[in-house]
Order: sequence, then C-alpha cells, then structure tokens
Amino acid sequence: MDISKTIAELKKRPDFTDNVGMILIHNGVVRNWSRNDHSQVSALETEVNHDHIDTLRKEYLKKPGIYEIIIETESGSFQPGDDLLFILVAGDLRENIKPVLSELLDRIKAEAISKKEHAA
Repeated sequence: MDISKTIAELKKRPDFTDNVGMILIHNGVVRNWSRNDHSQVSALETEVNHDHIDTLRKEYLKKPGIYEIIIETESGSFQPGDDLLFILVAGDLRENIKPVLSELLDRIKAEAISKKEHAA
C-alpha cells in the first residue's frame, strides 16, 4: 500500500470533508527478533484469513463516527523490515477512531493472521 496515494484517493471522495477529522494508520513491520524471547529472526511466514478480515472490517465500519477502514496484508514469506500489515481508519473524532484502530488491530492479529518465525 502506498499510504500517501491511498489517503489522496480517500480525500477525493465528495463526502470526505463532511465525515473525516482524523486518519489513523498502523504500519506493521517484520522485526528481526522474536517477541517471545528476543532471539534473532531471519524470516517470517504468515497465513492470512482474508474473509475474516473482511468480516471484521464490516463490523468496525458500523461503529459511530467511522467513515472508512482500509486493510492490506498478504500471506507469504517476509524478511525483517518488510511491511506486513497496513490498517487505515478514517472518521470524525479521535474518541471514535482510536479505540477502533486498537481493537481492530488486536483482533486481526489474534483471529485472522497466523505466523511462524524462522530463527537466524
């Protein structure tokens, strides 16, 4: 995802300024160390359930003040430093947007993406 291009396209929508006062973005990147024990990681394999991600997206779009949610992630093999997960949440007020990004991120990671780290 080209975040700048995605935001520019979003801003072209005729109802954007009537509905959006904030855009929050999560850009998940592959670390070169494991969350569990800080051991070195040379690669990360992911398996993504896109249907479940779409279900979650639709659920959170119904939350008050949320205008749009864009999620991009793929299954595959990734190297440290590679982009892994993009989530963009646009809406009216930070009080509405911050919890949606936080909850949605946690649920995607817990429910829709599995990963396997490869030791360095």
